[in-house]
Amino acid sequence: MKIAVPENVNRMIGQLEAAGYPAYAVGGCIRDSLMGITPHDWDICTAAVPEKVLEILGKHNVIESGLKHGTVTVKYSGELYEITTFRTDGEYLDNRRPESVTFVRSLKEDLKRRDFTVNAMAYNEAKGLCDYFGGKEDIRNKLIRCVGDPDKRFNEDALRILRALRFAARFGFEIEEQTAFSVRKNAHLLCNISAERIASELLQIIDGEYAEAVLLSYSDVLGIIIPEILSMVGLNQRNPHHIYDVWGHTVKVIVNAPHGKMMRLAALLHDIAKPECFFTDEKGTGHFHGHPEMGAEMAEAIMRRLKLDNKTIESVSILIRYHDLRPQANGKNVRRMISKIGCEAFENLMELKRADARGQNPDKLAEKLAYIHSLEEIYKEVTADGDEFNLKSLKINGNDLIQMGITEGKQIGKILNQLLSEVIDGTIENDREILLLKAKQLV
Repeated sequence: MKIAVPENVNRMIGQLEAAGYPAYAVGGCIRDSLMGITPHDWDICTAAVPEKVLEILGKHNVIESGLKHGTVTVKYSGELYEITTFRTDGEYLDNRRPESVTFVRSLKEDLKRRDFTVNAMAYNEAKGLCDYFGGKEDIRNKLIRCVGDPDKRFNEDALRILRALRFAARFGFEIEEQTAFSVRKNAHLLCNISAERIASELLQIIDGEYAEAVLLSYSDVLGIIIPEILSMVGLNQRNPHHIYDVWGHTVKVIVNAPHGKMMRLAALLHDIAKPECFFTDEKGTGHFHGHPEMGAEMAEAIMRRLKLDNKTIESVSILIRYHDLRPQANGKNVRRMISKIGCEAFENLMELKRADARGQNPDKLAEKLAYIHSLEEIYKEVTADGDEFNLKSLKINGNDLIQMGITEGKQIGKILNQLLSEVIDGTIENDREILLLKAKQLV
C-alpha cells in the first residue's frame, strides 16, 4: 500500500534514516490517509533522540519545546512538524502525563503506548505500512478500539475517554465493546483533567458529523462533565409540541444546528433548565415556564466552569435567554428584538429556533418554520439600510443636539432614547432631517 506523503516529510525521514535512525510518518495523518481524508498535520516518529534530531536537521530549524518527552517541532520549508523519539512511558500519577519517558529503538514499543489502534500506525516509503495492532482493519470495520488494555490506556490519560467519543462523533465509528465498557467504568477520571482540555474535546464532540449516536449513547459520560445533563435524560415533556424526552430533543437540536462552537453550545445548553422548571397542569400537560431565563444563568455558570472565553459565554447566553421568544411577526417586534440583541445575534437566534423546531413534534414543524421565515423576511426589510436600531445607528447624535443648544447630558440622553424608541416603534423614520425636527419638538 502506498500513501502520498508530502515531499517535506519524506525529506526529513530520508535525512534521519541516512544518519542511521529509522523514521516514519505516524498517527492521525496515516489514519486519515487510509480513510481518504487529506491530513492537516504530519507527525514523524524516529529512533533518533532529540539532540540527534537537532544535529541532523539543523538547530536553526528546530523549536526546542517538549524535549523532556522526546518531542521537537521542526520548521521545514515554512511548515511546522512534530518529531518524536520512539519511547515508552513511565508511571502516570495524574491521569494525564507520564512522570518520565524512556527512549527506545523499537517502533512497535512506541506504537504500543498510543491510544487507539487507528492512531497507532506508521508509514515510510521504504517499509510501507506498519500496523501491529489492527488499525487498518478497525478502520474497515469502523471501530474505535484501545491499543492493549483499555483500563490501562484510560488511566494513563483520562482525556482519551473523550477522544474516543470525539473520533466516534467525527467518523461515525462505533466504540468497540470492551473499550466502551472501559469508557463508562473510568469516566470519573475526567474529574482529574483540566477544564480547558475537557472543553476542547466536548466542543469537537458536539460539532461532529455523527454526534447524534454518541450523545444519545454516552449521556452518562457527558454527565461527568456537565452533571446538569443527567436530569434531562428520560424526562418526558408531556407536551403536544414534543415527542422526545428533554435530552433526546436536545440532541436533535444539536445535530440540526449549524456547525460551529457557539451554535452547537447554544443547542446543547438551550433547555438545560427544563428539569428545574418542569411542572404539569391539571390536565397533565407539561410546562417549563421561565426555563429560558434560568437556562441562560445555568449555561453561563457551566461555560465558566469550562473556562470558555467571555465572548462565547455572552453570545450563547443571549441565544438561550431568547430562544423561546415568540413575538407576533411584525416590523415593530422585529425592530425591538434587533435593538435588544443586535443583528448578528438575531440571525443566530433564527438558526437556533429553526433547529429547535426540527427537534420537536414533526406535525407542527411546517407551521413553526413558516413563522421563523416570516420573522426573517421582516428582518431583511427593516435592516435593508443597515440599521441595527441602537443609539449608534441613529442618524443624529449628541453633537447634533449640542449644536441645537441642548447641553445637559441627561436631557441629551433622554431625547436620543426617545427618538430611538419611536424609530423602533415605526412612528418616525431614521432620517436625519426628520429626527432633527422631532428633537426640536422634544426640547
